[in-house]
Amino acid sequence: MLVGVPKEIKPQEYRVGLTPGAVREYVHHGHTVLIQSGAGAGIGAADEAYRTAGAQIAATAEEIFAKADMVVKVKEPQPSEWPQLRPGQILFTYLHLAPDPEQTQGLLKSGCTAVAYETVTDPRGGLPLLAPMSEVAGRLALEAAGAALRKPAGGPGLLLGGVPGVPPAKVAVLGGGVVGIHAARMAVGLGAEVSILDRSLPRLRQLDDLFGGRVRTAYSSLEGLEREVFSADVVVGAVLVPGANAPKLITRPMLKRMKPGAVLVDVAIDQGGCAETSHATTHAEPTYVVDGVIHYCVANMPGAVPLTSSHALNNATLPFGLALADRGVEAILADRHLADGLNVHAGQITHPALAESTGLAYVAPHKALERKLAA
Repeated sequence: MLVGVPKEIKPQEYRVGLTPGAVREYVHHGHTVLIQSGAGAGIGAADEAYRTAGAQIAATAEEIFAKADMVVKVKEPQPSEWPQLRPGQILFTYLHLAPDPEQTQGLLKSGCTAVAYETVTDPRGGLPLLAPMSEVAGRLALEAAGAALRKPAGGPGLLLGGVPGVPPAKVAVLGGGVVGIHAARMAVGLGAEVSILDRSLPRLRQLDDLFGGRVRTAYSSLEGLEREVFSADVVVGAVLVPGANAPKLITRPMLKRMKPGAVLVDVAIDQGGCAETSHATTHAEPTYVVDGVIHYCVANMPGAVPLTSSHALNNATLPFGLALADRGVEAILADRHLADGLNVHAGQITHPALAESTGLAYVAPHKALERKLAA
């Protein structure tokens, strides 16, 4: 199979779909890899490093989209890329389609087969291709919050960990998944006072054991949510419903009751955000203020540390990418976890949560794929 890797064109996105090490694996499997010149510049990988790994270099993204049987990216295709996708072509990348109806329509019209990293599952019910970026984003969330709390950045001038004689900041983490755990770890390490909210009692028990009493766990009822959010200096939105829009846990009226100068880091912004006042921002202009609350809603947080992020992502995606390259759509039929990752195929919605979020008809992955293979 010819596997293509275009340069990411989303603003301030420096990650790359395949590292040179990953390219070697694809070539070892007998595949041809075509990578756009300069695609690896953000991680310090020059074209020569890709040539040494066995890749061919393309001058333009147009050449890659025109030739590739499978396109491997990091972020969702941008509007200029939608028309370049075609029927029978596999797209393997993060998509986050639920809050993005325009992209959804663009992929449906293209006829491509779009497999989303964020909905591929594992035997334990986890999201193995989302997890590494969730780990990065969770850790970055506290760095972002710490910076936003500083007076020169417009914050109240609060140090997350405090100092002897001065209390630390209070951090409320909404969601006890991968993002939440790593955000809490960073907050605890910095000396903050930390609470984690979740609606799963078994999960709260796990978190209590994991942190050994160093964090306060709370059930995410309306009362519990308000109690923690209103007293917090930092709120980290770490909720996730795979393939669907994030629930709006923080309403506009709630902002008026939060601490003036409090920071909301909405890591769920890729799925629409968990606050009614959240909208996507960029690394160039990461924050804005609503009702005295500082919002940090960068939609590609791990893009700020592309070297770490690209290698972590490739470690996770490589086995699935190789399966797709080796067997094409038959790999999806053979693996229910890859099938969970299929969001769009030949103009059809093939993920139930996406169908529910968009109001479009749902076709089961195997039904859609078998119909295509039979044709």
